[in-house]
Amino acid sequence: MTGDLPRAGEVLHVGSAASVQFAGDRALTFRVIRVDPRITYDGWLWIEGYVLGPSGDAIERRLIFVKREGIRKVR
Repeated sequence: MTGDLPRAGEVLHVGSAASVQFAGDRALTFRVIRVDPRITYDGWLWIEGYVLGPSGDAIERRLIFVKREGIRKVR
């Protein structure tokens, strides 16, 4: 996902391209609450949101640190 920052309500796929911690079966479907405005490494973001389960329901609230170019919008 290049260009614009993720917006509240967007659903993202967060896998190994976003960070090694989300490789393989650790990949997430993630609904964005907000992007943290803190300055960080170039190209990286702190994103707050909900991990979604198989049915699309929120199962866990998390703050994740990911490469901006590695996240992919699902819907």
